[in-house]
Amino acid sequence: MFKKRRDAAMKVAERLWAAEDAIDTALARAAELNGTLVAARSEADLSAMVVQDAFEVAAATFAALAKARGEIIETHRRLTETKNQVGLRTFAVGDQGKPALAADVNPHLKAVA
Repeated sequence: MFKKRRDAAMKVAERLWAAEDAIDTALARAAELNGTLVAARSEADLSAMVVQDAFEVAAATFAALAKARGEIIETHRRLTETKNQVGLRTFAVGDQGKPALAADVNPHLKAVA
C-alpha cells in the first residue's frame, strides 16, 4: 500500500512541477510581450493611444498569470499537507533538485508522530 501511495504522489508531484514551470514560462513571456509593446510603440514614433487597448489586455493577461502562479503555489502547499497526512514526508538529500521521498532513500523509514 505504501508503494501505491508513493507512486501516486510522484505522479502528482511531477505534474505539479510541470504546471509550475509552465506558468512561470507563460508569465515571463507575457512580461516580454508587455515590454515589447511599449518599446515598439516608442521606436515606431507612434502615439501612446495606438496600442493602449492591446497593452491593457496584455497587462490583464500578465495579472491573471500572476494570480494563477499564486494559486498553483497554494495547491502545492495543500498537497504537501495531504502528503504528510498519508505518511509520505519528504526530506532533502544533497543538492540534486527536488526532495526525495523518505522511502526512496531508505525503504525501512516510516513517519512517526
